[in-house]
Amino acid sequence: MSHKYRGHKANRNGKACVMIIVIAMVAIMSVQIAKLYEENQQYIAQEANLKKEKKEELKRKKELKEYEAYTQTQDYIEEMAKSKLGLVYKDEIIFKEQKANSN
Repeated sequence: MSHKYRGHKANRNGKACVMIIVIAMVAIMSVQIAKLYEENQQYIAQEANLKKEKKEELKRKKELKEYEAYTQTQDYIEEMAKSKLGLVYKDEIIFKEQKANSN
């Protein structure tokens, strides 16, 4: 009978080892799943931020295209000639403000 008892005891030890291994694997997998979930949430937030930046850059691109088109117009050329170079048309009259004397 001692021989049967030894096999039964070895079977219990084997089952206990298998259970410990299974529990360890489940614990490790749970930790990994939690890490992956957190990483996924970070990627989702990053994606949303990048989409927002892309939208802003597309808006900026549109504004720059409009400004580029404006710089090709006669109005822009006249504005720059007047403001930067002080140029005027021949028949244009310029009025300058007089500084008031503070006496």
